[in-house]
Amino acid sequence: MKDFDLDDLRNLMRISAGEDEEIDIEGDIVDTTFTDMNYDSLAVLELASRIERDWGVAVPDEVAADLRTPREVLDYVNRKAGVN
Repeated sequence: MKDFDLDDLRNLMRISAGEDEEIDIEGDIVDTTFTDMNYDSLAVLELASRIERDWGVAVPDEVAADLRTPREVLDYVNRKAGVN
């Protein structure tokens, strides 16, 4: 399995949040909190569901609730997938 990278995450974030124009996920967002990007908790849960479906990595709701930044999501997915 290849690394789950920021571009992969951005694609899933766009799908999970819909076309909300207030959410800016371009640029260097790895350490920006989801809250600061106007990415709400329901969108994070949807993101977790899509990661499981598309990447085969389970992200339980209680784990998803603790993932605050894209870096934390990337690290979690790659660790669970055995990539890093």
